[in-house]
Amino acid sequence: MSLKSFVLALAAGVAVLVAPAANAAEEEAGMTAEQFVQSLDYRHGTVTVGQAKAHFNLDDEFRYLDQADARRVLEDLWGNPPDESVLGMIVPRSPALTDEDSWAVVVTYADDGYVPDEDASKIDYRELLQTMQEEISDANPERVKAGYGSLQLVGWAVPPRYDAGSKKLYWARELAFNDQASHTLNYDIRVLGRHGYLSLNAVSGMNSLGAVRAGMDRLLPMTEFDRGARYADHNPRTDKIAAYGVASLIGGGLAAKAGLFTKLGLVLAKSWKLLLIGLVALGGSLGKLFGKRKNKPTVH
Repeated sequence: MSLKSFVLALAAGVAVLVAPAANAAEEEAGMTAEQFVQSLDYRHGTVTVGQAKAHFNLDDEFRYLDQADARRVLEDLWGNPPDESVLGMIVPRSPALTDEDSWAVVVTYADDGYVPDEDASKIDYRELLQTMQEEISDANPERVKAGYGSLQLVGWAVPPRYDAGSKKLYWARELAFNDQASHTLNYDIRVLGRHGYLSLNAVSGMNSLGAVRAGMDRLLPMTEFDRGARYADHNPRTDKIAAYGVASLIGGGLAAKAGLFTKLGLVLAKSWKLLLIGLVALGGSLGKLFGKRKNKPTVH
């Protein structure tokens, strides 16, 4: 589904996006969720991501699903709309994908060009957070009036940090939808490269912050661009330069994603899963949504 088609679907009501994944799959001659997970082709160790000219050196705690299987999980098991931008998925061995507290890391790549990082040391993250909170809060009355509910950026679950040496940026946000008591954790990693950046994104409940943070900390040094595509390989005479800096990687993405989720009228419940695939607003992209899934859904 193209971005244009996706936006048109939103305008039309898009109830299909929040339907349980099992509903469509039950029409097929399928299998249980456990059988589905067992059918996935996991990769181990060093994994190349050719589209991004990058690779992961995974330890025994993680496995990798290539694009086809990653999309099967996102679209068939968890009920997302089709998304060709997904390159793969990193899955911790525990908890299992079928567990209620499961989480996974979706891999995407933005080829927007070399992202200058001169502004990284000058970012006031407290001020950035306040600005993001105010923008979302100011838009809530309109969302509520339209019947879409409210969204609150509670704060940093993990404050942003940019490692100038490795060219890696990470942060996590705590989000509240419609004043629900259970809050959502959105954990992001960005790895800067010569021609763009690699995005690793995980979402879970705030009660899983410890496990997700530990897992993402482990993944951070396992993620690298290939020789020739690294940030240090940048050629200022020939390479495309992105129209934004490091601050926009943090502050730009949530506005687009917030618009999607509030438009869908998402109300988080215990068994809901949602995914915010973070891209900067300047990239013109929207986040994606996990659908609610029942116990032992069938998938095709």
